[in-house]
Amino acid sequence: MLEIKDLHAYYGKSHVLHGVSFGVGKGEIVALMGRNGSGRSTTAKAIMGLVDCQGTVNWKGQPIVGKKPFEIAHLGLGYVPENRDIFPKLTVHQNLLLGQKGSGKGARWSFQDMYDMFPRLKEREHTEAGVLSGGEQQMLTLCRTLMGDPDLIIIDEPTEGLAPKIVELVGQYLQKLKSRGVSVLLIEQKLTIAMAISDRVMVMGHGSIVFEGTPASLRADPAVRKEWLEV
Repeated sequence: MLEIKDLHAYYGKSHVLHGVSFGVGKGEIVALMGRNGSGRSTTAKAIMGLVDCQGTVNWKGQPIVGKKPFEIAHLGLGYVPENRDIFPKLTVHQNLLLGQKGSGKGARWSFQDMYDMFPRLKEREHTEAGVLSGGEQQMLTLCRTLMGDPDLIIIDEPTEGLAPKIVELVGQYLQKLKSRGVSVLLIEQKLTIAMAISDRVMVMGHGSIVFEGTPASLRADPAVRKEWLEV
């Protein structure tokens, strides 16, 4: 579905990504791991047209480099940024409504699906999003993106700052996406959740992919973990 080849990205004169290449298949969960500053978030932004980049990004065989972010989203790519970007003065329900694709007819996700997955959002349905807890805002951002009915969702650090119980809930949520045929590119620092739910894992360092394999192969490679992941 998503194919990236020799991707380079820049912030002004700063060269951040150096020839990144990988793919994400249908219904696959792929974790992109690495330390802060390794280029993971920049990779997500490059895919979504949010930073200057060169190289090849194909989505379902169609090149998308140079397209505007809203055009990429309309093609079926969803993006959950690390900073959540909720609309603080709008209610939970209004935030979800803004994420809805068209009339919502024929979409695989409904408001009820969101509230069934995260009952807390149903309880806060008419509450302004700005007063939600960090965990609740993360739930809302994930659900708002899903309301656009993407075929692949890129999620940047979804468990950052969340309590262990909410982290577990997010992991279950991501597996539910897979069960409905949605692919996931998970950008995550926590080894535990990434290794538990991913089909494949990649490790980034200095703007390049330095490891790609199964969770089992990463567990069996302490040198890679020590060099690129462990603090």
